[in-house]
Amino acid sequence: MNELSPHMKLRPNTIVTIVRPVLLSCLIAALLSTLGCSLFGEKSEDDSPDNWPEQKLYLAAKDSLDTGQCGGAIENYQRLQSRYPFGPYSAQAMLELAYCYYKSENSADALGQIDRFLQLNPTHPHTDYAYYLRGLINFNIGRGLTSRIIARDPSQRDPGAALRSFKDFSGLIQEFPKSRYVEDSELRMRHLRNILAQHEVNVANFYMRRGAFVAAANRARNVVENFQQTPAMPEALVLLAKSYKVLEMNDLSNDALRVLELNYPNHPGITEVNKTAVR
Repeated sequence: MNELSPHMKLRPNTIVTIVRPVLLSCLIAALLSTLGCSLFGEKSEDDSPDNWPEQKLYLAAKDSLDTGQCGGAIENYQRLQSRYPFGPYSAQAMLELAYCYYKSENSADALGQIDRFLQLNPTHPHTDYAYYLRGLINFNIGRGLTSRIIARDPSQRDPGAALRSFKDFSGLIQEFPKSRYVEDSELRMRHLRNILAQHEVNVANFYMRRGAFVAAANRARNVVENFQQTPAMPEALVLLAKSYKVLEMNDLSNDALRVLELNYPNHPGITEVNKTAVR
């Protein structure tokens, strides 16, 4: 008889024989269940990024950053800042989060992170990088996808970001003259000076067309005094000489014309100045 009848009396050794296989089956089932969870990737609550320790969060964010996955990096850097605002990785996380925002073209949040970093960590060993990164962010404001597709003269844009970028790079050079970022900062400042000078010339030309000769002279004089050795210099001298001549300030006009003839003897603006009529 294969099945046990409920009325049969079992000897003690028979009971043991039956119970042991039942216990063994339960243990095997539990073991298989545990292995199944591991094999199929089920995670406990402790494996959630929201429960990771600071170092694990930072390393996960850094790994995402190093592989160009700024979206995942930003999430983990934000978790780290929220849970460990004063931990040993906090300052470095601010800088790297700022860089991720910069690469994601989120200039406002990037600048906010850098300002917070500089406020909380004024003596951090990477403060020079913070200045440099802030300069880069301001340098690239307004150079979005549209500007890259449709070429546009940068001197036609609002000069506010260019001025801030120039100030950032200048501050880096003054505070950290031996920084590894000085050389690149100097090159970018030279480019920015050219843009700012040309912007002033553009505005001076606008005032000349509107008959605002005093305003035109002031803009042109700003280039002559503060942006020497830029490509906009000869045009600024032409505008300065013309605006002074129209205003019948002949001595000042002649001075500007003399500087133009001495430094740019073949410039066509010399003829323009001589043909300019007074009001």
